[in-house]
Amino acid sequence: MYAIELDRSKRLLVISAVQRVTAEEAKLAARQIRDQLRDVAPGLHVLADFRWLNSMDPAAAPHIAKIMDALAEKEAASVTRVMPDPRKDIGLNILSQFHYGPNVSIATFETLADAVQSIASS
Repeated sequence: MYAIELDRSKRLLVISAVQRVTAEEAKLAARQIRDQLRDVAPGLHVLADFRWLNSMDPAAAPHIAKIMDALAEKEAASVTRVMPDPRKDIGLNILSQFHYGPNVSIATFETLADAVQSIASS
């Protein structure tokens, strides 16, 4: 499952992956993110929280790529990931190389506290 929250005043999009994410859920999340970003000015920050992710369907990869493309189109300033278990990295680093531009700052942290501190100081 995905949970998506946009805080326009802080220019922050929070994407949380929880338990098992199916391809259909990733497809729905990609659509929701594109819809929410429609009227957002370039330069927002993204917090992607994978603390509660147990597994993700490999067929979700194209939809994850579409999420990244939507963020790149909106010229996201940064993508900050919370990934406590690096073994659960579902190919995000590889996908990032192809779907984010060179101006998108990407950082991964083991804890939410470190990720939030990084965003707050940027």
